[in-house]
Amino acid sequence: MTLLSSQLLLFSAAHRRTPLPCTILFRWNKPTTDGTVRFPRSPITPAVGLDQRVSRFVVPATAEDLLYNAGATVGVLGGAYALVRAFDELTRRNILHQGLSRKLVHILSGLLFLFSWPIFSNSPKARYFAAFVPLVNCLRLLMNGLSLASDEGLIKSLTREGDPEELLRGPLYYVLILTLCALVFWRESPIGVVSLAMMCGGDGVADIIGRKYGSMKIPYNQNKSWAGSISMLVFGFLVSIGILYYYSVLGHVQLDWASTVPRVAFISFVATIVESLPITKIVDDNISVPLVTMAVAFFILHG
Repeated sequence: MTLLSSQLLLFSAAHRRTPLPCTILFRWNKPTTDGTVRFPRSPITPAVGLDQRVSRFVVPATAEDLLYNAGATVGVLGGAYALVRAFDELTRRNILHQGLSRKLVHILSGLLFLFSWPIFSNSPKARYFAAFVPLVNCLRLLMNGLSLASDEGLIKSLTREGDPEELLRGPLYYVLILTLCALVFWRESPIGVVSLAMMCGGDGVADIIGRKYGSMKIPYNQNKSWAGSISMLVFGFLVSIGILYYYSVLGHVQLDWASTVPRVAFISFVATIVESLPITKIVDDNISVPLVTMAVAFFILHG
């Protein structure tokens, strides 16, 4: 995340501890001993009773909330853009292989998006500002995938073969799932958190480990390995628990850990089984893994 994002996160935490009043009055309005308020910067203004409303000196709290969430959106967008550009540069300089760079973007962009949610305010409309971030990336993928624009760095960072049309499959499904989780589940539900953790942390790590150490293949799918599936189970579970703990510390969710941990372990196991099935050519992992995780988590973690 950028420096602006970190400052917004600190402000958001303080905002939760001390709720803002619905209006903000200028500080120079000092009460007098006779129960009136005088505005020394406007000498001709008559005295006003304390119980009277002075609307022209009132700033609506909704305007402040709008500006705050807009600033958070700009900060997170800047962080997302910087992340992709950084890995594009590493790929261009041959410091990272294109395949590894693509997977690291897959892992980090979704997880950093999850970590950025607490930056936004507690307003019910904050989720729409957060969802705007993957929506912008969705438009970028559509523009480049349909050859309406050409961003070579984006194509190299997110595709296997360098074909722009690849952007319209896995990467596009990925940002659509990010948008869906932000809009439907948001911070108050562990369902979206676990779904994104399995898609980003679990599935992403599985591909990296599987390619490097995946000599022993799964009997029913020779394209998947035991090393990849085990790593997805372990990392998906650990990332899910880690982010849930992060959200619980910030007060967004309240969990009974004695029952939550085994339930998340079971959800991770089911998601791992789905990822290992030979259905990749029919259903992309970026669709099957998070949607199945959402369905199972809904029945196990709901409420």
